[in-house]
Amino acid sequence: MGPATEPAAPLLSVVKGQPTAEELAALTAVVLSLGGGEPAPAGKPSVRHWVRRQQLRLAPTPGPGAWKRSRG
Repeated sequence: MGPATEPAAPLLSVVKGQPTAEELAALTAVVLSLGGGEPAPAGKPSVRHWVRRQQLRLAPTPGPGAWKRSRG
């Protein structure tokens, strides 16, 4: 067997009152849904990137090397 692992810290702790199992389950579901979303992939430019290009008028213009400038 491998080395013993320490138990993880509790996600929630009740400091006052006597919640039922259903109340704890509902609270846990809400807390878990608030965070832990998958971050957006970094490979695709965000909408903000294109809005900034439009404000700066950096639209691709025809001419030599235009295909390079169109990448953003």
